Amino acid sequence: MTVDTKKVAQRREVHYDSYDDLLADAERLVSGDVQTVGNWTLGQIFKHLAQTMNSSIDGTNMKFPWLMKKIFLLFMNKEKMLNEALSPGFKIPKKGDAQFSPDPSVSTEEGLASLRAAIDRCQTETSRAEHPAFGELTREEWDKFNLRHAELHMSFAVLA
Repeated sequence: MTVDTKKVAQRREVHYDSYDDLLADAERLVSGDVQTVGNWTLGQIFKHLAQTMNSSIDGTNMKFPWLMKKIFLLFMNKEKMLNEALSPGFKIPKKGDAQFSPDPSVSTEEGLASLRAAIDRCQTETSRAEHPAFGELTREEWDKFNLRHAELHMSFAVLA
């Protein structure tokens, strides 16, 4: 049964100032007794975050049509998305499923290894791709977006 992530009350409050904070939290979760309260396992969460971080460098095949991009920009404030918690419940558009929906069989260890590698890339590579909705973002803006995105998904992983 699919969980309506907009209505999950048991989420953790999470904030990351850096990729190191994110990785420390991920490693702490792996070493504890974790329950996820959304639709994905811990391995899937890690893998999804790695996939999106890598897309901030490599780009994505998920492009918003012109009109959809304009509507998105009307309702989504870039500064808010970079500096405040993201709301749960966003559905990945079908075109992004292959790139951003992690395989349900991904293990926690495999997901964590992918997350470590993606964090390393974000910390060492300087080039960044266009955001599918916001267009050009600086490296610092992409880092903020990646961390806000990570906070959202990691909030569904709760120590039991």
